[in-house]
Order: sequence, then C-alpha cells, then structure tokens
Amino acid sequence: MLNNGTPFLMIPGPTTVPAEVLRAMHRPAIDIYEGPVIETTESCLRDLKQVFRTELGEVFIYISNGHGAWDAAISNTLARGDKVLILESGHFALDWGVSATARGLNVEILPGSWHQSVDLEALRNRLAADPAGEIKAVLTVQVDTASGVLNDVAGMRRVLNETGHPALFMVDTIASLACVPFEMDAWGVDVVVSATQKGLMTPPGLAFVAASPKAQAAEARADLKTRFYDWAVRRGPANYHRHCGTVPEHLMWALRAALDMILAEGMDNVWRRHAVLARAVRAAAEKWCEGGALKFNITRPEQRADSVSVLLLRNVPASELKAYLIRNLGVTIGTTIGAIAGEGFRIGHMGHVNAPMVLGTLGSIEAALTVLGVPLGRGGMEAAVREIGSALMDAARG
Repeated sequence: MLNNGTPFLMIPGPTTVPAEVLRAMHRPAIDIYEGPVIETTESCLRDLKQVFRTELGEVFIYISNGHGAWDAAISNTLARGDKVLILESGHFALDWGVSATARGLNVEILPGSWHQSVDLEALRNRLAADPAGEIKAVLTVQVDTASGVLNDVAGMRRVLNETGHPALFMVDTIASLACVPFEMDAWGVDVVVSATQKGLMTPPGLAFVAASPKAQAAEARADLKTRFYDWAVRRGPANYHRHCGTVPEHLMWALRAALDMILAEGMDNVWRRHAVLARAVRAAAEKWCEGGALKFNITRPEQRADSVSVLLLRNVPASELKAYLIRNLGVTIGTTIGAIAGEGFRIGHMGHVNAPMVLGTLGSIEAALTVLGVPLGRGGMEAAVREIGSALMDAARG
C-alpha cells in the first residue's frame, strides 16, 4: 500500500550499493593488460591496507564471495592434517570450520553460545592445555551476522600472547570491515578475510585476504594450495596474476569508487556513523522489548554488533513480518538463520546507510509489528530519535 518509491534493503548483506559505485561500473570493458586497469588494481590493493589498518600485511584479491577467502586463508598457511580451533559464537565461524574440514584439516570447535561472544577464559584454558602447540590456527569472526555478536578480537590476541601459544590467528571481518573498529597490525591478527558486499558497499563478487609476515612465512609448509588460491602465483609480474586470470574490471571499478567514498569520509568517521546508527536501532528495540514479545538475541549490550541487530520474536512468525514490510512498506529485513532459524529477524545497518534510512526502517517495523498485533513497549521511535539527536549535538559541540 505504501511501498511505492525507493525500496530500503536493510538485510545484513548484500547491502545497498551507492549510485556512485553503480555509475563506476557503467562503462565498456577495456584492455586488461595495461593502463587504467593496472592502476586500479594497484590502488585498490594499496588502499585496502588502509581499511585493514595494516602496514605489514600483504593483501590479495579474489574473484569470490567470502567462502573463497576462507579457502584462500587456510590453503596458503596450513598443511593437511593440521589442527585448527574454531571459536563458536554463531553460524559463520562454524561454517569456516566446514570449509576447513573439506580441505583436509583436523577441526576442533571451542563450544560457545549463539547468545554471547567468545568466552576468553575458555579460550585461555584450551590453549594452555596445548603446550605442544598442536593447534596450528585459531579461527574466529569479528561480527557474526547470524547471531549479531561482536567478538573481542584484541582480547583474543591477548590470550594468545599470555599463553605463549604460537597458533596463527585468523579473523573473518566480512560483516565488520568498514563498519566497526578493526586494527590488523595493532591487534596482532595474522590472517584477515573479508568481502565486498557488506561494509565495502560493492556488489558481491570480490573477496580479500590480508596476510601478516608470520602468515607469509607459513606458506613454506602449506600443502593445500591450488593455483587459483596460491599467493605465490598472485605475486607474479603481470597484472592478470593478481587475479589469476581475466581481471574483473567492472567490480574493480566499483571497489575503487567505494574505497574513494570510505577514505573521503575517514575510517574513524565511518566507525562513528555505524556506532550512532546502531545505538538508535538498539534504543528503539529496547523499548519494543518491554512489551514482552521481543528480546535481543545477544544478551549483553556491549557484545552487540554495530553492523547488524538480531531480535527474537514471539506471537507472529518473523517471515510474516518480513513479507508484510516488503508488501506494504517497501522495506526488506532479514530473518534469522542457523540454530535460531525462524525465531526472529535481523536488521542490517552497515555500509551505505544513514539516519533517514535507519529511522524509516525502525518506524516501518514498529508500524508493522503494531498492525500484526505484537505487544510493544512504547517510545521506540522517540528513543531512536534521541540517540540521533544526541550524536548531532555532540558533533556540533566539537
């Protein structure tokens, strides 16, 4: 009924692609062997290091989604039969473990909860129980879009350091890069994986791996490589080596435009924008939860991600809420997946997103829940507006 106009895509990826990025793709194909294509690849590799916050790491680009980056990370650093420790806090670290098993690795899962971040003491105890260093790598996600959790990456590195464990530390930042603070070098992350379709505001199709000097040294014993994933091949002299074949020109032009937008805004400002918008979402949801039919999936507020919010819903199926929003209000949200599939909904607030989009989405959700008979606490929208207003006043005061 009220869904004419620009639709809002508020799922946790793929996210809205800016008009500037779409325009960058709208051009004919050109020669991949010289000139602008080479310059685009080199500049993207250079500027991705700024986004990963690394001076020491080497960045590789893959024609892939995030699953390909998972394979690239493990195949270049590990050997068949190596033990890897997967830190459970939702769906995607576990899925990385599935990929690792398929590659011939010995996967151990550190059990966790879908309702909280990785338990650092449990990690400490497991690493302390491995004095021989059988665990060759620790794999985690910074943000899991299935659970909505934010993990303490810096804290995990402290645990590795304090136990003296030599394992490689690998972090999936697919749902967190260019959304929440991440510091590859300062936090001592050995391998970082990411992809274009979330905070980087680019269509799906490109993935990235950043490798520290320690990870690069591990290449010597790695025996899971294929030519496509092999970092050594991608260091070849020609531009097509960077892509292991034909350059995905149009996606690279899109990425270049997105990086220009991110770096023009500034990483600190990008993180601040996501934090403010996330606080607005959480402020509204906290009021809604007072009605008794909704609750946050992540129980502790400080462990909730600034890129996605996951709410569990009683009274009506989340699929009914999603369908109502699309049909009547032109807003698309996500439903829950994995171990909590069908139990609630997910609001993506990452990438090319601003206050009107978030406030419009929250107002639409509140209206839809009301029409569907879900009991809500009062004042959700007022609370969200207060958060936005408070941030604007703080910014005005300098």
